[in-house]
Amino acid sequence: MKKDRPPLFERLERALNDGLGYARGELTLKTTSITIPEPPKPLTPEQIRSLRVRLHFSQSAFAKLLVVSPKTVQSWEQGNRKPTGSASRLLQLLESPELVKRFGGQAAG
Repeated sequence: MKKDRPPLFERLERALNDGLGYARGELTLKTTSITIPEPPKPLTPEQIRSLRVRLHFSQSAFAKLLVVSPKTVQSWEQGNRKPTGSASRLLQLLESPELVKRFGGQAAG
């Protein structure tokens, strides 16, 4: 059974009143803070290949994991292309999975 929600106007009105109460110091809002790791350092072609081999992936399987083409992985490993920002971040997380726990969200209040 779906829970009934108040109409949009009522939700907006409450949000505005909460914002005003916070601005006046009458209300403390719950916040969540996270720390974002530094941008990933570029991996050399040898580092990319080494990571793939260490994880026991073929180029094709590694490509599927990263949602890129096998040609892209091949180009990275040959030094013809470099991973984009999001691919670099995924490679960083595969290389150091503890980053996910270290930089995960934490309730601050």
